[in-house]
Amino acid sequence: MNHSSPRNRQAFTLIELLVVITVIAILAGLVLNTAGYVQKKSARSRAEAEVAALSAAIESYKLDYGAYPTASANGSVVLYQSLVTNGTLNPSGKIYFEPNNSMVSGTGNSTSLIDPFGIAYNYIYPGNASRSGTNFFDLWSTAGATPASDTNQWIKNW
Repeated sequence: MNHSSPRNRQAFTLIELLVVITVIAILAGLVLNTAGYVQKKSARSRAEAEVAALSAAIESYKLDYGAYPTASANGSVVLYQSLVTNGTLNPSGKIYFEPNNSMVSGTGNSTSLIDPFGIAYNYIYPGNASRSGTNFFDLWSTAGATPASDTNQWIKNW
């Protein structure tokens, strides 16, 4: 009779299975962490491009109207009403900037332009005179800065 004892069978032990599961979990964590970093980096790059495009649109607006759109509060709403729609801030109806659907938030007179992080762009005119001079605007995205008050992480036109 050829009976094999339990010790001679080919099988994985519980310890071997736990080691393999642990290694897989560590690798999965590394991949997910890297994917999150890449996604945030991509969103920052997109916000940089959008700030540059909005700045160019604001300059075009100034060429037509002789001044930048005035805003001290709700700058993102002023940007939308000045650059995208036909209204009191843009009576000619000329479209200076065409946002994609993911950049638009709200409806009617409260429509604003948002960055890739889902936060409204900030715009003021006149800008901070000590930083920008006397006839400049300030446009920025907090770009998911943590905390949002960390100005070194902002994407800005100055």
